[in-house]
Amino acid sequence: MLALLAGCSTVSLGSVESVRLAFQGDKVDATPESVAASPYFQLQANSPAGQAILILAKTEQGELGWYGGNHDIVFTRDGVIARTVGLPQNLDASAFPGENPFHQGLQRLSGPVSYTRRMDWSPDYRYGVILRAQLEPKGLEDVEILGKVHRLRRVDESLTAQGVHFDNRYWVDPADGFIWKSRQYVAPDYPLELIQLRPYREPAA
Repeated sequence: MLALLAGCSTVSLGSVESVRLAFQGDKVDATPESVAASPYFQLQANSPAGQAILILAKTEQGELGWYGGNHDIVFTRDGVIARTVGLPQNLDASAFPGENPFHQGLQRLSGPVSYTRRMDWSPDYRYGVILRAQLEPKGLEDVEILGKVHRLRRVDESLTAQGVHFDNRYWVDPADGFIWKSRQYVAPDYPLELIQLRPYREPAA
């Protein structure tokens, strides 16, 4: 059983399956009504293989576990994908050996900032890859989610290692750094777009 955040309730695998749409070529048509009809925190995930609605079924020491059926799981921390399970390509682990600007809050950025990330990818078992990273705040953009327009700061992230380069993008609440929408690569050839439908909102530090 998967522990839900509210009280001692649990989310069974059957409940997860009833909420979630498979990644296998399906498309999600989330509406305010469909989201409100479910009692769970919900995250839309769009991948090259299709789309899904995942529910928050686990939280532990700041890491959030967003679950679907068939063992598809996306773990996030501070709005950043920390690891994934069950996708055609997976991020097995991600760490910040030094300063973590996401934990500090992207709303604090006043200019470009450089740092280091370490990632493990499968199925090619590329472990311990050290990437040079840079975040750069851009302008405010209107992002529509479930018919509501959010005025968000776009922040671009560039990541580079030997033979590897990809760019992530985050749309951030300028008041508290909450990431409403993002496009992040879980592996160099596999992007995942995340959209908060019913967010479990923990303000950035």
